[in-house]
Amino acid sequence: MITPTDEGLLRRAVEIAAHAVSLGDAPYGSLLAGPDGTILAEAHNTVRRDEDITAHPELKLARWAARELDPDTAARTTLYTSCEPCGMCAGAIVRSGLGRVVHALSTAQLVELNPDSGAWPAVVQDGPALFDEARVPIVTYYRR
Repeated sequence: MITPTDEGLLRRAVEIAAHAVSLGDAPYGSLLAGPDGTILAEAHNTVRRDEDITAHPELKLARWAARELDPDTAARTTLYTSCEPCGMCAGAIVRSGLGRVVHALSTAQLVELNPDSGAWPAVVQDGPALFDEARVPIVTYYRR
């Protein structure tokens, strides 16, 4: 359930996205808030500026949280973002241990506004293969 506090913080994420556009960056903004609603960190998309396809604000904040917050604190945070996180960012959010995500636009709404945003090609994946060989570094690492 989205509360009035959530709406205020979500509006800030949209403001960050608008500011990104004024800087010549893509229109995506995010912030990470603590359990009391205090803003801990903010970021916007810098994919073009940084020439880095991973420079999404959600990923930046997930990485920041994983470095700077203990797991209990991270689990009590909320990530507010102007658009629903992509698959790459969603994976990082899970791995970083963030507790909640609130987004303004859904992926479907984004694609409706910008059809090119949903035009990623499918990537062929084959496997699994070479289990006996591939298991050695895994077992070595995790069974120390």
